[in-house]
Amino acid sequence: MTEMKFIQLSDIQKQVLQAASEAMKRAYCPYSHFAVGAALATPVGNIIAGANVENSAYGSTICAERSAICHANIKGFRQFEHLAIVVSHNGFATSDVAAPCGACRQMLWEFSSLYKQKLTLILATLNHSLIKVVTLDDLLPMAFGPGDMGFRGSP
Repeated sequence: MTEMKFIQLSDIQKQVLQAASEAMKRAYCPYSHFAVGAALATPVGNIIAGANVENSAYGSTICAERSAICHANIKGFRQFEHLAIVVSHNGFATSDVAAPCGACRQMLWEFSSLYKQKLTLILATLNHSLIKVVTLDDLLPMAFGPGDMGFRGSP
């Protein structure tokens, strides 16, 4: 994991981070007040965003990362180079960044491993004062995926 300043990010990383920040504003989080925005960047520069949507039946809640994956899938995108995640709590910046939960890491791994695409995650606080860059491989070592089930092709 590497700490970076906004100015050090590539242009596409800056764009995907800005898209995640905008998506976070549309989060529906009346219970936790923990708003999360996520945005994915495809290898050709398309950016697809998502936000967390809570539910009083907590198991029905969808994380911002999975929201972005589903949104991208509907648009026909399944290969991703970058994922940015921005969080706030009660409308304020958190003191540290937030990383994807286990379920989101597994869903991200599904597409990353199917397309042999290394995924870089850009994790940032609300005001981008703290940015950490990490790979999905670092967050999910020894991951189980489609190849482990004998699936090698593109769906």
